Amino acid sequence: MEAPLPIIVGNDGSDFAKLATHRALWLGHQLQAPVHIVRAWSISTAPRPASWSPGYVPPADDFEAAVRERLERDVAALLAEFPEVEVTLETPHGPPGRELLKASQGARILVVGTRGAGGFKGLLMGSVSDQVVEHATCDVLVVRRGIDEQSPGRRARLDGIFDQ
Repeated sequence: MEAPLPIIVGNDGSDFAKLATHRALWLGHQLQAPVHIVRAWSISTAPRPASWSPGYVPPADDFEAAVRERLERDVAALLAEFPEVEVTLETPHGPPGRELLKASQGARILVVGTRGAGGFKGLLMGSVSDQVVEHATCDVLVVRRGIDEQSPGRRARLDGIFDQ
């Protein structure tokens, strides 16, 4: 039997990413598929590494270690909820959209939140989620935050089915 294709989930540390990660882990449990949690980063978005000091710019490896440490902390409770799911944490250096698109190659599904840490309140979808919906090589699941999220009113009859 072939190994199941992985479920990829983008996680930038936002509340939206937490919901998307929970959904991806739930899917991984249901489908018995591995989950790869991806947090792309740049020097400007990475947490300050422990080796940082005024006038000294640490090497990229130190920034990546800080990103990974923060990601581990951010997802620890979710991973504890789904201990049977095989999980890989990935922290590629680069723009989130590009890195998620790369990760989507050979994936079963890519899961993202509607908006990320940089999302503007009131937007229907963030730029990264919009980008991966348009260009991913696999299906994309965009997880909504919930009833507090602003969205257009439900007008189509079909929309009501999903509210049940």
